[in-house]
Amino acid sequence: MDPAIMNTTELTKAGDGLNRVERIPIFGRFLVWIWRNPLIAPALIVVIVVTQAPFILTVIYSLFRWNLQRPENTAFNGVGNYIDIFRDARFLNAVATSLTFTVAAVLLSLLVGLLYALLVHDRFFGRSIVRTLLITPFLIMPIIGALAWKYTVLSPIFGVMSWIVRQFGSAPMDWIGIHPVISVVAVLVWRWAPFMMIIILAGLQALDDSQREAARMDGAGPWAETRFIVLPHLKKYLQLSALLGSIFIVNEFDVIFMLTQGGPGTATTNVPFLIYQSVFYGFDIGHAAAMAVIIVIGTIVVVTYLLKLLGSLMGDLD
Repeated sequence: MDPAIMNTTELTKAGDGLNRVERIPIFGRFLVWIWRNPLIAPALIVVIVVTQAPFILTVIYSLFRWNLQRPENTAFNGVGNYIDIFRDARFLNAVATSLTFTVAAVLLSLLVGLLYALLVHDRFFGRSIVRTLLITPFLIMPIIGALAWKYTVLSPIFGVMSWIVRQFGSAPMDWIGIHPVISVVAVLVWRWAPFMMIIILAGLQALDDSQREAARMDGAGPWAETRFIVLPHLKKYLQLSALLGSIFIVNEFDVIFMLTQGGPGTATTNVPFLIYQSVFYGFDIGHAAAMAVIIVIGTIVVVTYLLKLLGSLMGDLD
């Protein structure tokens, strides 16, 4: 062991054994932990460097007034960037948009994912093919999926939706221009419902079929069986789906960038897209970093709220 560490350790004899009174500083304890866990330590160090170091740098950048167009004016600004951001109507609008996308997409994805899971849980001919088809949207690259929706589904000229509307004698509609928020939420649900389905399906497969068979023998119908047997069992799986879905959806950028570019106007500009505009159009590193820190805190708040909401809903079914 390193002598510097040994010097901070006091050894006292007591009877036939040794009582070790450790006075090792935090950094010294970390070195001791690395010494005792040589196989785990490299992976932990990589995780810290890849995840925590960039976040710490982001927090540091958020405390400086730093614009790449005026680098000579770079100076420590304290919480000035945060004050400016909360006074900016664009940021407050982006926060409201992010909350709308996250809450709507997570709840609808949970509902659709639950329906998917219930559909493909029981055995039927071609179940494997149906499962593969339902999972496919989650495996497609987000940019490709957004482009497909933009030009083959929602386009007023070539889109499938416009073709369906024409069959009923109505004029084609610019879905993205007239209903931008609904269009973005629809694409997010299409993408993330299969992810929810995978988690919920794992929960269904862990449910003992004898409980459902006993309920059926007692005269329970499909709705009663789902409400009193299936949903209480899936409570933790639904909460996990909501947790992971919120973390991913609140940081959505690809779909908005390819589908609406944050428009029309700022109707679909969420916080990640506003950060992109601040960096690549405004070159304002300080404000962008402050917004990034806020979105991390906001993600924790949104996830906590959704978990409480889902817990209360599931508590009514217990």
